[in-house]
Amino acid sequence: MLYTLQNNLQFVAVSNLDAVTFQVTYQCKILTTAVFAVILLKKSLSWIKWLSLLMLTIGIGCVQIPSSDARLGHPEGQYFVGILAVTLACLCSGLAGVYFEKVLKTHSTVSIWVRNIQLSAGCLMVAIIGTLMLDGQAILRDGFFQGYNAITVITICIQAAGGLIVAMVINYADNILKGFATSLSIILSTIASVFIFNFVVTTYFAFGSALVFFATYLYSQPDTPKAIEQSEEDEAVPMLTGEYHDDKEGPKVRDDSDIEAMSDKTWGASQTGTRDEERKICDVLGHVP
Repeated sequence: MLYTLQNNLQFVAVSNLDAVTFQVTYQCKILTTAVFAVILLKKSLSWIKWLSLLMLTIGIGCVQIPSSDARLGHPEGQYFVGILAVTLACLCSGLAGVYFEKVLKTHSTVSIWVRNIQLSAGCLMVAIIGTLMLDGQAILRDGFFQGYNAITVITICIQAAGGLIVAMVINYADNILKGFATSLSIILSTIASVFIFNFVVTTYFAFGSALVFFATYLYSQPDTPKAIEQSEEDEAVPMLTGEYHDDKEGPKVRDDSDIEAMSDKTWGASQTGTRDEERKICDVLGHVP
């Protein structure tokens, strides 16, 4: 339902904003995805990764700025409505993607195929209702598949395959990496357009491409040693405070009896190890008590 709402909000935004404003502001979905990943998935991102995400947002926005000829035919609409729509679309995109990732990685017993069917069922109903409201008369008169041809069918198949691939990427990686992959694919597609459709590379495209590639490199770098040490200290805190995590019931706190039992086991193991070492020494000296 969030994805369906996002698609409708994009149409509202495009109807009230020029192409430049829409393309640039819509890239904020990269940042909203990172924010929701921190909130819902408890991800920890260093300042370097946040910087790389900001650079990626700016870079892909520059890449998608159209040429001066394409800017002339922008629609005349309500600017505030367009900005509000694109902002809500960015929030829906980030929330839907991160929630989908959480569902995939939390309930691992359900396959990606079944999960896709479950999540798309609600979207399908909403989309059908919207289609009937907008084009109900035309569908009743000419049928649902009016205007379909081979290109339409191929496009639908490509979109379906792309959705399954995205689901696998989210399952085995995460939404943030998917954002980087999508950004790189936009650049590669545009470069291919130079040879296929004689696309003219603009200054914005060159600058944005450089930012995207550098942001990708920066994000792929490991965290600094200081950040790693801080992460290890955070992991050590539950051991010092007696906290531990139960997969079924969540975080718990050990009471004194649990800690004493663990101490007894540790002391007993150390004593057993000491006796074994003494026995080995006696065996070497040829005297076993």
